[in-house]
Amino acid sequence: MPLPRLGVVIVTMGTRPIELAALLASVEKQDVPAARVVLVGNATPLTGITADVTRIPLEENLGCPGGRNVGLRALSESGEVDVVIELDDDGLLIAPDVFRRVQRLFADDPGLGIVGFRVADENGVTERRWVPRLRADDPMRGGPVTAFLGGGHAFSMPMLDGIGHWPAEFFFGHEESDLAWRALDAGWTILYEPGLVLQHPRTSPARHATHYRFTARNRVWLARRRLPVPLIPVYLGVWISLAMARMRSAAGLRAWWGGFAEGLRTPCGPREPMKWRTVWRMTRLGRPPVL
Repeated sequence: MPLPRLGVVIVTMGTRPIELAALLASVEKQDVPAARVVLVGNATPLTGITADVTRIPLEENLGCPGGRNVGLRALSESGEVDVVIELDDDGLLIAPDVFRRVQRLFADDPGLGIVGFRVADENGVTERRWVPRLRADDPMRGGPVTAFLGGGHAFSMPMLDGIGHWPAEFFFGHEESDLAWRALDAGWTILYEPGLVLQHPRTSPARHATHYRFTARNRVWLARRRLPVPLIPVYLGVWISLAMARMRSAAGLRAWWGGFAEGLRTPCGPREPMKWRTVWRMTRLGRPPVL
Protein backbone atom coordinates (compact mmCIF):
# COMPACT_ATOMS: atom_id res chain seq x y z
CA MET A 1 0.00 0.00 0.00
CA PRO A 2 1.15 3.60 -0.51
CA LEU A 3 2.36 5.23 2.67
CA PRO A 4 -0.42 7.23 4.35
CA ARG A 5 -0.17 10.99 4.73
CA LEU A 6 0.05 12.08 8.36
CA GLY A 7 -1.63 14.92 10.19
CA VAL A 8 -1.30 16.05 13.81
CA VAL A 9 -3.84 17.55 16.21
CA ILE A 10 -2.84 19.15 19.49
CA VAL A 11 -5.30 20.89 21.82
CA THR A 12 -4.10 23.40 24.39
CA MET A 13 -5.58 25.80 26.92
CA GLY A 14 -2.47 27.97 26.79
CA THR A 15 -1.42 27.04 30.32
CA ARG A 16 1.69 25.02 29.36
CA PRO A 17 3.66 27.22 26.95
CA ILE A 18 7.07 25.67 27.73
CA GLU A 19 5.83 22.09 27.37
CA LEU A 20 3.87 22.97 24.21
CA ALA A 21 6.93 24.56 22.59
CA ALA A 22 8.98 21.44 23.37
CA LEU A 23 6.28 19.18 21.93
CA LEU A 24 6.02 21.20 18.72
CA ALA A 25 9.81 21.07 18.37
CA SER A 26 9.73 17.28 18.77
CA VAL A 27 7.05 17.09 16.08
CA GLU A 28 9.21 19.17 13.72
CA LYS A 29 12.18 16.83 14.34
CA GLN A 30 10.37 13.72 13.11
CA ASP A 31 12.14 12.07 10.18
CA VAL A 32 8.80 11.82 8.33
CA PRO A 33 7.11 15.22 8.31
CA ALA A 34 3.40 15.67 8.91
CA ALA A 35 1.41 17.03 5.99
CA ARG A 36 -0.31 19.41 8.40
CA VAL A 37 -0.17 20.16 12.13
CA VAL A 38 -3.30 21.70 13.65
CA LEU A 39 -3.10 23.48 16.99
CA VAL A 40 -6.46 24.14 18.63
CA GLY A 41 -6.70 26.72 21.42
CA ASN A 42 -9.47 25.96 23.91
CA ALA A 43 -10.46 29.46 25.05
CA THR A 44 -6.97 30.77 24.29
CA PRO A 45 -5.77 33.03 21.44
CA LEU A 46 -2.61 31.00 20.61
CA THR A 47 -0.33 34.01 20.59
CA GLY A 48 3.43 33.59 20.61
CA ILE A 49 3.39 30.35 18.58
CA THR A 50 6.35 30.35 16.16
CA ALA A 51 6.05 26.78 14.86
CA ASP A 52 4.69 26.14 11.36
CA VAL A 53 1.19 25.02 12.36
CA THR A 54 -2.42 25.75 11.48
CA ARG A 55 -3.74 27.69 14.47
CA ILE A 56 -7.43 27.55 15.42
CA PRO A 57 -8.14 29.69 18.50
CA LEU A 58 -11.54 29.10 20.08
CA GLU A 59 -13.42 31.59 22.22
CA GLU A 60 -14.98 28.78 24.26
CA ASN A 61 -13.39 25.84 26.05
CA LEU A 62 -14.96 22.83 24.31
CA GLY A 63 -13.15 20.29 26.47
CA CYS A 64 -10.57 17.88 25.19
CA PRO A 65 -12.86 15.85 22.87
CA GLY A 66 -14.65 18.93 21.55
CA GLY A 67 -11.37 20.69 20.81
CA ARG A 68 -9.96 17.64 19.11
CA ASN A 69 -13.04 17.43 16.92
CA VAL A 70 -12.30 20.94 15.65
CA GLY A 71 -8.83 19.79 14.62
CA LEU A 72 -10.14 16.58 13.06
CA ARG A 73 -12.66 18.50 10.97
CA ALA A 74 -9.93 20.82 9.74
CA LEU A 75 -7.79 17.88 8.63
CA SER A 76 -10.74 16.06 7.08
CA GLU A 77 -11.79 19.13 5.09
CA SER A 78 -8.22 19.66 3.85
CA GLY A 79 -8.17 16.25 2.16
CA GLU A 80 -4.44 16.06 2.88
CA VAL A 81 -4.38 13.41 5.59
CA ASP A 82 -4.97 9.64 5.83
CA VAL A 83 -3.84 9.12 9.44
CA VAL A 84 -4.10 11.65 12.26
CA ILE A 85 -1.87 11.65 15.34
CA GLU A 86 -3.22 13.33 18.48
CA LEU A 87 -0.89 14.39 21.30
CA ASP A 88 -1.34 15.98 24.73
CA ASP A 89 0.15 19.46 24.92
CA ASP A 90 2.39 18.44 27.84
CA GLY A 91 3.68 15.33 26.08
CA LEU A 92 6.97 14.93 24.24
CA LEU A 93 8.12 12.68 21.40
CA ILE A 94 11.56 11.51 22.51
CA ALA A 95 12.41 9.54 19.35
CA PRO A 96 12.59 11.01 15.82
CA ASP A 97 11.06 7.99 14.08
CA VAL A 98 7.61 7.87 15.73
CA PHE A 99 5.78 9.21 12.68
CA ARG A 100 7.64 6.88 10.32
CA ARG A 101 6.70 3.85 12.43
CA VAL A 102 3.07 4.96 12.64
CA GLN A 103 3.02 5.40 8.87
CA ARG A 104 4.34 1.87 8.32
CA LEU A 105 1.86 0.27 10.76
CA PHE A 106 -1.13 1.73 8.94
CA ALA A 107 0.34 0.98 5.50
CA ASP A 108 0.80 -2.68 6.45
CA ASP A 109 -2.72 -3.21 7.84
CA PRO A 110 -5.76 -1.62 6.14
CA GLY A 111 -7.95 -2.88 9.01
CA LEU A 112 -5.98 -0.96 11.61
CA GLY A 113 -8.13 1.79 13.12
CA ILE A 114 -6.24 3.00 16.18
CA VAL A 115 -2.64 2.79 17.38
CA GLY A 116 -2.07 3.58 21.05
CA PHE A 117 1.31 4.88 22.16
CA ARG A 118 3.07 3.90 25.38
CA VAL A 119 3.06 6.79 27.82
CA ALA A 120 6.09 7.03 30.11
CA ASP A 121 7.30 9.63 32.58
CA GLU A 122 10.64 11.44 32.36
CA ASN A 123 12.31 8.41 34.00
CA GLY A 124 10.89 6.01 31.42
CA VAL A 125 8.38 4.55 33.87
CA THR A 126 4.91 3.62 32.59
CA GLU A 127 2.24 3.75 35.29
CA ARG A 128 -0.12 0.82 35.58
CA ARG A 129 -3.12 3.00 34.64
CA TRP A 130 -1.35 3.95 31.40
CA VAL A 131 -1.34 0.37 30.07
CA PRO A 132 -4.57 -0.35 28.12
CA ARG A 133 -5.23 -3.87 29.38
CA LEU A 134 -6.25 -5.52 32.63
CA ARG A 135 -3.04 -7.52 33.07
CA ALA A 136 -0.80 -4.48 33.16
CA ASP A 137 2.34 -5.85 34.81
CA ASP A 138 4.34 -5.62 31.57
CA PRO A 139 3.95 -2.28 29.74
CA MET A 140 6.23 -3.57 26.96
CA ARG A 141 3.75 -6.23 25.84
CA GLY A 142 2.04 -4.88 22.75
CA GLY A 143 -0.66 -6.27 20.52
CA PRO A 144 -4.41 -5.97 19.90
CA VAL A 145 -6.34 -4.36 22.76
CA THR A 146 -9.76 -2.88 23.48
CA ALA A 147 -8.67 0.61 24.60
CA PHE A 148 -6.11 3.34 24.04
CA LEU A 149 -4.74 6.36 25.87
CA GLY A 150 -5.91 9.82 24.87
CA GLY A 151 -2.47 11.34 25.49
CA GLY A 152 -0.83 9.81 22.42
CA HIS A 153 -2.45 7.81 19.64
CA ALA A 154 -3.10 7.66 15.90
CA PHE A 155 -6.39 7.23 14.04
CA SER A 156 -7.26 6.03 10.56
CA MET A 157 -9.19 8.81 8.85
CA PRO A 158 -11.35 6.27 6.95
CA MET A 159 -12.26 4.78 10.35
CA LEU A 160 -13.28 8.21 11.67
CA ASP A 161 -15.29 8.86 8.52
CA GLY A 162 -17.23 5.67 9.27
CA ILE A 163 -17.73 5.80 13.04
CA GLY A 164 -17.68 9.54 13.71
CA HIS A 165 -15.43 11.69 15.87
CA TRP A 166 -15.09 12.20 19.62
CA PRO A 167 -18.20 12.47 21.84
CA ALA A 168 -17.84 16.19 22.52
CA GLU A 169 -20.55 16.19 25.19
CA PHE A 170 -18.29 14.11 27.48
CA PHE A 171 -15.99 17.17 27.81
CA PHE A 172 -13.47 15.22 29.91
CA GLY A 173 -13.29 11.54 30.83
CA HIS A 174 -14.09 8.21 29.11
CA GLU A 175 -14.34 9.72 25.65
CA GLU A 176 -11.62 7.24 24.63
CA SER A 177 -13.82 4.31 25.67
CA ASP A 178 -16.77 5.59 23.65
CA LEU A 179 -14.63 5.96 20.53
CA ALA A 180 -12.79 2.66 21.05
CA TRP A 181 -16.02 0.70 21.50
CA ARG A 182 -17.44 2.20 18.30
CA ALA A 183 -14.25 1.31 16.42
CA LEU A 184 -14.32 -2.29 17.63
CA ASP A 185 -18.02 -2.60 16.86
CA ALA A 186 -17.31 -1.49 13.29
CA GLY A 187 -14.63 -4.18 12.92
CA TRP A 188 -11.50 -2.06 13.26
CA THR A 189 -8.40 -3.18 15.15
CA ILE A 190 -6.89 -1.26 18.09
CA LEU A 191 -3.15 -1.87 18.50
CA TYR A 192 -1.05 -1.02 21.54
CA GLU A 193 2.51 -0.39 20.32
CA PRO A 194 4.89 0.16 23.28
CA GLY A 195 7.74 1.12 20.95
CA LEU A 196 5.92 4.38 20.22
CA VAL A 197 6.63 6.47 23.30
CA LEU A 198 5.08 9.72 24.44
CA GLN A 199 6.92 11.16 27.42
CA HIS A 200 4.42 12.65 29.85
CA PRO A 201 4.76 13.97 33.40
CA ARG A 202 3.44 11.72 36.15
CA THR A 203 0.09 13.19 37.18
CA SER A 204 -3.19 12.20 38.80
CA PRO A 205 -6.48 12.56 36.92
CA ALA A 206 -7.98 13.83 40.19
CA ARG A 207 -5.96 17.04 39.72
CA HIS A 208 -8.90 18.30 37.66
CA ALA A 209 -11.57 19.86 39.89
CA THR A 210 -14.37 18.17 37.95
CA HIS A 211 -12.71 14.74 37.80
CA TYR A 212 -15.09 12.86 40.10
CA ARG A 213 -18.25 14.39 38.65
CA PHE A 214 -17.31 13.85 35.01
CA THR A 215 -15.92 10.37 35.67
CA ALA A 216 -19.19 9.18 37.18
CA ARG A 217 -21.48 11.00 34.75
CA ASN A 218 -19.60 9.83 31.68
CA ARG A 219 -19.50 6.20 32.82
CA VAL A 220 -23.29 6.26 33.02
CA TRP A 221 -23.53 7.96 29.64
CA LEU A 222 -21.11 5.42 28.13
CA ALA A 223 -23.21 2.51 29.41
CA ARG A 224 -26.47 4.06 28.21
CA ARG A 225 -25.02 4.81 24.76
CA ARG A 226 -23.00 1.70 23.98
CA LEU A 227 -23.92 -1.37 26.04
CA PRO A 228 -26.62 -3.98 25.43
CA VAL A 229 -29.34 -3.56 28.06
CA PRO A 230 -28.43 -6.66 30.17
CA LEU A 231 -24.86 -5.38 30.60
CA ILE A 232 -25.72 -1.85 31.77
CA PRO A 233 -26.44 -2.72 35.45
CA VAL A 234 -23.46 -5.07 35.53
CA TYR A 235 -21.09 -2.40 34.23
CA LEU A 236 -22.41 0.29 36.55
CA GLY A 237 -22.41 -2.06 39.53
CA VAL A 238 -18.76 -2.99 38.96
CA TRP A 239 -17.68 0.63 38.69
CA ILE A 240 -19.72 1.79 41.69
CA SER A 241 -17.95 -0.85 43.77
CA LEU A 242 -14.51 0.12 42.46
CA ALA A 243 -15.13 3.85 42.88
CA MET A 244 -16.30 3.46 46.46
CA ALA A 245 -13.33 1.26 47.33
CA ARG A 246 -10.90 3.84 45.91
CA MET A 247 -12.57 6.99 47.26
CA ARG A 248 -10.52 8.89 49.83
CA SER A 249 -12.46 12.12 50.43
CA ALA A 250 -15.98 13.16 51.39
CA ALA A 251 -15.92 15.95 48.79
CA GLY A 252 -14.94 13.46 46.09
CA LEU A 253 -17.71 11.13 47.21
CA ARG A 254 -20.34 13.86 46.95
CA ALA A 255 -19.07 14.93 43.53
CA TRP A 256 -19.01 11.33 42.29
CA TRP A 257 -22.60 10.57 43.30
CA GLY A 258 -23.73 13.93 41.93
CA GLY A 259 -22.17 13.03 38.59
CA PHE A 260 -23.73 9.57 38.67
CA ALA A 261 -27.20 11.07 39.20
CA GLU A 262 -26.53 13.57 36.41
CA GLY A 263 -25.63 10.71 34.09
CA LEU A 264 -28.94 9.00 34.79
CA ARG A 265 -31.19 12.02 34.34
CA THR A 266 -29.59 13.97 31.49
CA PRO A 267 -29.52 13.22 27.74
CA CYS A 268 -26.48 11.19 26.74
CA GLY A 269 -26.67 11.38 22.94
CA PRO A 270 -27.82 8.73 20.48
CA ARG A 271 -28.03 5.17 21.79
CA GLU A 272 -26.19 2.74 19.51
CA PRO A 273 -25.39 -0.38 21.57
CA MET A 274 -22.57 -2.64 20.48
CA LYS A 275 -23.30 -6.00 18.93
CA TRP A 276 -23.01 -9.12 21.05
CA ARG A 277 -20.22 -10.33 18.77
CA THR A 278 -18.29 -7.22 19.79
CA VAL A 279 -18.84 -8.12 23.45
CA TRP A 280 -17.39 -11.54 22.70
CA ARG A 281 -14.49 -10.06 20.73
CA MET A 282 -13.60 -7.77 23.63
CA THR A 283 -13.84 -10.68 26.04
CA ARG A 284 -11.43 -12.73 23.92
CA LEU A 285 -9.05 -9.77 23.88
CA GLY A 286 -9.00 -9.86 27.67
CA ARG A 287 -11.36 -7.05 28.63
CA PRO A 288 -15.13 -7.61 28.42
CA PRO A 289 -17.07 -4.33 28.40
CA VAL A 290 -18.07 -4.57 32.05
CA LEU A 291 -14.56 -3.88 33.44
